[in-house]
Amino acid sequence: MEQRHLGRTGLRVSRLGLGTLTWGRNTGERDAADLLKAFWDAGGTLVDTADVYADGGAEYLLGRLLEDLVPRSDLVIATKAGSVPDPDRRFDASRGHLLSALDASLQRLGTDYVDLWQVHAFDPGTPLEETLQALDIAVSSGRARYVGVSNFCGWQLSKAATWQLASPGRTALASTQMEYSLLQRGVEREVLPAAVDLGVGLLPSSPLGRGVLTGKYRHTTPGDSRGGSEDMAAFVAPYLDETARLIVDALAIAADGLAVSPLQVALAWVRDRPGVVAPILGARNAAQLTAALSVETLSLPEEINLALDDVSAPLHRYPDHDWSTL
Repeated sequence: MEQRHLGRTGLRVSRLGLGTLTWGRNTGERDAADLLKAFWDAGGTLVDTADVYADGGAEYLLGRLLEDLVPRSDLVIATKAGSVPDPDRRFDASRGHLLSALDASLQRLGTDYVDLWQVHAFDPGTPLEETLQALDIAVSSGRARYVGVSNFCGWQLSKAATWQLASPGRTALASTQMEYSLLQRGVEREVLPAAVDLGVGLLPSSPLGRGVLTGKYRHTTPGDSRGGSEDMAAFVAPYLDETARLIVDALAIAADGLAVSPLQVALAWVRDRPGVVAPILGARNAAQLTAALSVETLSLPEEINLALDDVSAPLHRYPDHDWSTL
């Protein structure tokens, strides 16, 4: 699999990543082992997790597999911290919480460092410079090799990245992880331009529109799908509207014309967008993952890219485009 630099750093990662959102919850050890082995065999290196996935179960499961299945040195392990199960405070990016969470993640993963450590979301209750100081401490102490953020809007990312670049003693942000697909192009308004300008690589989550861009929901909701499950149905529901249907129909037409699957077309589109480093795949089993990994040999013709851009174009009003034309 082709490798790409993560932002303006020397770290190289596979241009597709493996996500672990359901590990330890809907994905058991056997399926997780099959997923990791298939990903590694295909040349994949970037594995993304978080301390809140299955209340730490995803990290623990990944750590078990690192002992017996795949060499730790062959993978780029990315995890996140900052989300908390508190109804009054969804995010805690204080220095104390973040560093304690990192230590707990390392223990569950069974490793003394992570390759990429990310703040899971912006915390308005903590001064941003305090949050960023935790990232610097993580790197200087050897517990993290590179750092990034997740779910930061445009001004939050710009402020954080600029702060880190303002002093030689601070660690530059390597990445930002955001939802991005043909069904969710909101990052193109401010986040993606900021990331490109500041040398921060984008890691798209839900690159298949929470599974909707595979086409599986075109006519019904499969009982064995996330949309058909009790705990994940609400996650998929926002992308089952009329706007999504038109985009999925156009995607299916493009796929038929190229003799490939809608999944492959949707994934190739987001993978090759400017500023994107590695979409994170959330496959449920090895068969799904293998189908996604087959996109490695696919590059979309320019006319297909333009057609998909047109049908999925978000409505950007003032001040997100040239206001002088209004």
